[in-house]
Amino acid sequence: MSPIFYATVVLLFVAVVLAMEGAYIWWNSRHGPVARRVESRIRAISAGAPLDSERLSILKQRLPGDSTPFERALMLLPRVRGIDHFLRQAGMQWSVARLVATCAVIPPVVFSLALFTQAPLLVIAMLALLSASLPVLYVRGRRARRLRQLERQLPEACDMLARALRSGHAFSLAIDMVGTEFAEPMGGEFRTTFDEINYGVSLNEALANLAMRVPIRDLRYFVIAVLIQRETGGNLAEVLDGITVLIRERFKLFDKVRVLSAEGRLSAWILGLLPFIVGTLMMFLNPGFLQVLWQDPMGLKMMVAALSSMAVGVIWMSRVVALRV
Repeated sequence: MSPIFYATVVLLFVAVVLAMEGAYIWWNSRHGPVARRVESRIRAISAGAPLDSERLSILKQRLPGDSTPFERALMLLPRVRGIDHFLRQAGMQWSVARLVATCAVIPPVVFSLALFTQAPLLVIAMLALLSASLPVLYVRGRRARRLRQLERQLPEACDMLARALRSGHAFSLAIDMVGTEFAEPMGGEFRTTFDEINYGVSLNEALANLAMRVPIRDLRYFVIAVLIQRETGGNLAEVLDGITVLIRERFKLFDKVRVLSAEGRLSAWILGLLPFIVGTLMMFLNPGFLQVLWQDPMGLKMMVAALSSMAVGVIWMSRVVALRV
């Protein structure tokens, strides 16, 4: 074969390799981990708090600019930005449009699957409507778990800030050290705060945005202590040490209360879920056994009375085991 043929094959191979590498670089720059982290931080900054003048205007314009028309239409509705802020607190990459679409898709799917059972149509419709709240409950659970993790990481973050201040670093550089060296999710929140300071936001406003993004009582105490120290002066490292000791002592008391109330919480879960689990198993094993409950008028009254009694019992037991520290 001629040298031109070999040269063509080599050049074609090089072109394919370069094309694949270019496609990977493009995908990684738009959807890779670094791009997702940058987008998450931009969303956190844009949803932190309303800022005056034109601060962070470029970041705030990027968020709706890259969104779909459906997302931009949703953002015009009242309280939708609060839902987006709720998603950011959960640490999820979901948008408001995705949450709304998920809540709208689940009920028809549940309704279609429940038609294969012999349950009454009214019960199926009620279950389908209740299933629309499953994505919201999932996001709420993720948010509560993330906030608990942030609360547990706060004493170590205060310790690192105090050590950095004793080493002679400025407070803004100490925030950068926590954001760089600390684990997620606390590290990401402090990186966002440091980014706000670099973008021109004052330290007081950046700390206020941190307290708004992370609605934790102990973190608000930390922000208030720092703001008061900046106005009155004093040793901030000692103040942070005092906050750390207070938070850890409260954690010890909270863990002791959780141990003492563990039996009551477990009993509440078992007593609340056991009737539904047994009823579902009986419907699949012997469908005709429970038909009298919705075919007979007395059975309907018994179901209403049982559900009402269960609701009262669940509320009562939740009040008993809900101990505030």
